[in-house]
Amino acid sequence: MFESLSDRLGKIFDGLRGRGALSAADVDAAMREIRRALIEADVSLEVVRAFVEQVKERAVGTEVTRSVTPGQQVVKIVHDELVAVLGEAAVSIDLNAPAPVTLLMVGLQGSGKTTTTAKIAKRLKDRQKKKVLLASLDTRRPAAMEQLRVLGEQVGVDTLPIVAAETPVEIARRAEREGRLGGYDVLILDTAGRTHIDEELMAETVAIKQIARPHEVLLVVDALTGQDAINVARSFDGRLDITGIVMTRVDGDGRGGAALSMRAATGKPIKLIGVGEKMDALEDFHPGRIADRILGMGDIVSLVEKAAEHVTAEDAAKMAKKLKKGAFDLEDLRAQLIQMKKMGGMGGLMGLLPGAGQLKKAMAGANVDEKVFDRQIAIINSMTKAERANPDLLNASRRKRIAAGAGVDVSEINKLTKQHRQMADMMKKVSKGGMGSLAGMFGGKMGGMLGGMPDLSRMDPKQLEAMARQAGINPDQLKGLPSADLPPALPNKLPADVGSLLKSSGPALPGLGGSPRFPGLPGLGKKK
Repeated sequence: MFESLSDRLGKIFDGLRGRGALSAADVDAAMREIRRALIEADVSLEVVRAFVEQVKERAVGTEVTRSVTPGQQVVKIVHDELVAVLGEAAVSIDLNAPAPVTLLMVGLQGSGKTTTTAKIAKRLKDRQKKKVLLASLDTRRPAAMEQLRVLGEQVGVDTLPIVAAETPVEIARRAEREGRLGGYDVLILDTAGRTHIDEELMAETVAIKQIARPHEVLLVVDALTGQDAINVARSFDGRLDITGIVMTRVDGDGRGGAALSMRAATGKPIKLIGVGEKMDALEDFHPGRIADRILGMGDIVSLVEKAAEHVTAEDAAKMAKKLKKGAFDLEDLRAQLIQMKKMGGMGGLMGLLPGAGQLKKAMAGANVDEKVFDRQIAIINSMTKAERANPDLLNASRRKRIAAGAGVDVSEINKLTKQHRQMADMMKKVSKGGMGSLAGMFGGKMGGMLGGMPDLSRMDPKQLEAMARQAGINPDQLKGLPSADLPPALPNKLPADVGSLLKSSGPALPGLGGSPRFPGLPGLGKKK
C-alpha cells in the first residue's frame, strides 16, 4: 500500500545522500518534495503541514548542515516523525476486563467489518485460546447475519442464533445475556454499515453502545478511503469515542494516506491491519516497522515473526542437520516452496527485506508468475518417494509420467530438476567452505559482493578501523563493542524499530535532539 510513497521518498533521499553537506536551500527543496509526495499519497493537508514543519525544524541546524552524512540524518529525522504520526508503539486489543469482554465493531458500508470481525475472532481463539461469541446487529443489509454465521463456522467460532424481526438493540441485549450465561471470554458485536452523515444510524449505534457497554470500540476503515478518512475517523470518534482503528485492504494499491491521517487526527491507535482476504491475514500494527517499510528499510522483525509462525523448531533443526551434511533432496525443496507460499510468496518476502524494493520492481516488470510455485509443488507431489530422495532416477519415461500427473510439460520438469541441482550444489559448498565458497554460485554483482567479502573474524583492529572509515562510519563509535576475535553476544530480543536499533549502537547522532511534536493535532503534543 505504501509503495508509491516509498518510491517518492526514496528518490528524494537518494539526492540528499549524495551531498557532502546540506544547505538551508537543499533542505527547503527536499521539504517541498516531501510535502508533494505526502499529498499525492492522500495524506490530509493539515497532517502534511504539521509533519513538514516538524521535520524542517529538526533538519535545519548547524549540526546537520556541517555533518559528514547529513542526508542519512535527514532520513533518520523523517523516520522518527513518521513513527510519531503513526503512534509511538504497537497497541493490541485490550481484553483486561470482566468476561465476557465486549468489542463493538463500527464503520462505513463496505469497509469490511463483517470479515474483519471473523478474523479477530479467529485470532483470539487461535492465539489467546479465548472462547468467542459473534453477534450480527446488521438488520438492514440482506443476508448480513447469515454471512457472519457462515464465517463463524469457517473459523470455528460460535455465533448468536438468528431471530427474525428483532431490532439491533434487542439483539445486543440477547447477545450480552448469552455471552454471560454461556461462559464466553469475548463477545464481538458487528453493527450495520453506515455513512458518517446518517444521523439515524449513528444514534442507533450510540444506543447499542449504552446497552452493551463495550470495552473496545473498533473503527474499521478501508485503506483506500483517501482524503475523506480524516472526516470519517473524527465523526465516529466524536459520537462513539472509539478506542482503536482497524485498517482493511492494506495489501491493495492504495496510497497509504489514510493510515498517516487518522492516527494524527484522532490520537487513537491503529491496532490491526488486514493484509489479505484469508481469515488469518490480520497483523498487529507496529508504527516503527511501517515507517521502516515506507522508507525502504525493510521489516526484518516481521519477517522473523512470519518465519517463526510457519517453521517449527523441530523442522528447522532437521533442515540444519541435513544442510550440515550437504544433503538437499526434492522433498526439502517442496517443504521450502510450501513455506514460502505461506509467508506471502516472493513478493511478500521482498517487501520485508531492506533495500529489496528495486528487486521487487524488477520482478513485477518481468511479470514473474508466482503460480510457478504451485506447479513445482504439484510436480514434486507426482513423484514417488524414491524419486524425491534421488532425482538421478528421473529418466525420460519417468519425466513423462510425472508431467502427465502434474498437468505440465516435460520442459517444466527439466527446469525444476536443474533448479534443484543448483541449490543442492550450493548447499554442499556451504557445508564445506562457508560463505566464501558461495561467490562462484552467483553471477554478476551478487557474485562480486560475496567474493569480495573478507572474513571479519580474522582481521586485526586496524583493518576493521580502515574498513569503517571507508564505509563512512566513525571508528570511535565502534569502541566498546565485542572484540573481533570473540563471537559477539546476541541480544535477548530484537529491537522493534530502526530508532531503537540506532540508540543501542553507540552515542547519539548530532542534530537529532528534541522530542517529536505535531502542533494542533490531538495525541501528538501541544502547540508551543
